[in-house]
Amino acid sequence: MTGSTTSGAAVADVHPAWLPDRAFAGIGGLRVAVIGDGDVVQTVRDEVERATARFGGALLHAAEGADLVLVAAAQAPGQLAPESFDVALDEDVVVVRAADGPALLYGLHHVVRHTAARDLAAAVGRTGFLGVHAPAEPIRMLDHWDNLTVHPVMGQVERGYSGDSIFWLDGRLRDDLGRVEEYARLLGSMAINRVAVNNVNVHAVEAHLLTDGLDDVATLAAAFRRHGIRTHLSVSFAAPMTVGGLATSDPLDDDVRAWWTRAAAAVWARIPDFGGFVVKADSEGQPGPFAYGRDHADGANLLARAVAPHGGTVFWRAFVYNHTQDWRDRSTDRARAAYDHFAPLDGRFDDNVVLQVKYGPMDFQTREPVSPVVAAMPRTRLAVELQVTQEYTGQQKHVCWLGPQWSELLGFRPWGAGTTVADVAGGHGPGGRAAGLVAVSNVGTDEFWTGHPLAQANLYAFGRLAWDPTLPATDVLDEWVDLTFGADDDVRDALHDVMDESWHTYEDYTAPLGVGFMVRPGHHYGPDVDGYEYTPWGTYHFADRDGIGVDRTRATGTGYTGQYPEPWRDVYERLETCPDELLLFFHHVPWTHVLHRGVSVAQHVYDTHFRGVDAVDAMAERWATMQGRVPDPFFDRVAQRLTEQQRGAREWRDQLNTYVLRKSGVPDAHGRRIH
Repeated sequence: MTGSTTSGAAVADVHPAWLPDRAFAGIGGLRVAVIGDGDVVQTVRDEVERATARFGGALLHAAEGADLVLVAAAQAPGQLAPESFDVALDEDVVVVRAADGPALLYGLHHVVRHTAARDLAAAVGRTGFLGVHAPAEPIRMLDHWDNLTVHPVMGQVERGYSGDSIFWLDGRLRDDLGRVEEYARLLGSMAINRVAVNNVNVHAVEAHLLTDGLDDVATLAAAFRRHGIRTHLSVSFAAPMTVGGLATSDPLDDDVRAWWTRAAAAVWARIPDFGGFVVKADSEGQPGPFAYGRDHADGANLLARAVAPHGGTVFWRAFVYNHTQDWRDRSTDRARAAYDHFAPLDGRFDDNVVLQVKYGPMDFQTREPVSPVVAAMPRTRLAVELQVTQEYTGQQKHVCWLGPQWSELLGFRPWGAGTTVADVAGGHGPGGRAAGLVAVSNVGTDEFWTGHPLAQANLYAFGRLAWDPTLPATDVLDEWVDLTFGADDDVRDALHDVMDESWHTYEDYTAPLGVGFMVRPGHHYGPDVDGYEYTPWGTYHFADRDGIGVDRTRATGTGYTGQYPEPWRDVYERLETCPDELLLFFHHVPWTHVLHRGVSVAQHVYDTHFRGVDAVDAMAERWATMQGRVPDPFFDRVAQRLTEQQRGAREWRDQLNTYVLRKSGVPDAHGRRIH
């Protein structure tokens, strides 16, 4: 397939995703003025020049005679916050006034989105086109779990399902950065402003990026800079020892402090707009401050003070838990861990530390409650972490449109009313400490970027919801469809039929009622009901002949419900009020326990797993009607993945239903054959 061109070089192996040439047809035929200076303004100018060359019109350097004026920074009158822009109609001229270069790029793509299926005059009349547009989340970041070389267990991209790294090959930066440049263009179009380019599990070869690998990082930073994106590195807490030759990494040691100060100065000397460091410490075998009797505030502040003179930020991940626990010990609860480790440290982190908290207390499961840490640390900058790569939601072999899931959790109100999760991340919570949203990227060297072509929509949705978490997921999907395929009502309807309910469908045929980790250990693909149940990593369902679920109540369980503020601490505590979809996350109940919907837990498993398979079959049938309506390679890849999804859904159905029947002895009320 033929992609677009960047810097004059053909990139023949890149699918254009939501930026095919036709997406810019709406500004074709227009006289477009681009006014301003800087690298990102030049990117805007290049995009307009390319569109007008393809579809007609002209690129102008002054507003006189223009139909569309894009003006940045000092040339734009009025006060606008950084990264914000205003769209106004001045007589018959649409004027986009931007606070800075990145804002001008976002303004351009705002126009492109609104004109992808209509002309400029029609776009002006649409709700949401005119007015001031500003990001809800200051930080909108993608983390790449990319290794420089192929790891013997995790491959080159840890939890990656789309091929190898687009950045690294054989321990060094790739020679051909055409894909990186196209990727930066995709991210700029949806207002991503930060990227971390290596795995949070920092192996020995990646550790050297901080020192003798800086030239490679600087080359990547140059590609991202043109699209308003700052580059970050994941670093090892043990770097003073592993690459610095010191005998310790103790955060209170003077030599360690001096080493980090020198290391940071060298990074910023090479990359003046470098963003900062990402750190996974004392988690799943990664080194951290616990080895020295220090806490995570000590560790994070060590790095924060080294990067502060350069305007840098430290993203310190809160994914810390006991991964060597005794499965027989029901008092140990992985869900409690982040709160127990970090909530007591609220107020002790420096201002340039962002605590990066997974949206749920476990690990990106198909269904879990919002992490109580979000509501527990008003004096700390919190970034909420999502997972675009579908580790537990089908690994980009299954259609699982995550826009509805993210809309639901970002709109969750931790105190029952008022402030949402998105508000807390954006600095509108009780403490007013702004950070933003971070997600694990899902791209690789695959022809379609994301393995499953429809998984492109998840990447797009993250950027759009990070800009505006109140956008309806259906509207975001409409945007992606219109940009990717053009204004085709039949294609749009078919994709809604396939994707709208796909998250709930995936939940139907996999782990039920808030249970997690019923997956095969290690690679996490496919069902294994007891796969993690008797391992050091945690215990997740406690199923026996009498019942299933984890008692996390204050009255009789691990006390996890007590980590929530009112009203949720009591809503989750009581069977009468706990939502069905989270029942087994919070409670251990008999197989015959009747849900709010009026059926037993066992019957719910049977019903949903049969329903899930039927829904996947319907998705495949609906997609088949798109042959000839979308490009053949795109159609074929989706059809292939849907065939695998049908197989996988049946495997999940048969294993879960059989397990429940054998454990519970409760027959299916409808007499269906249990495998």
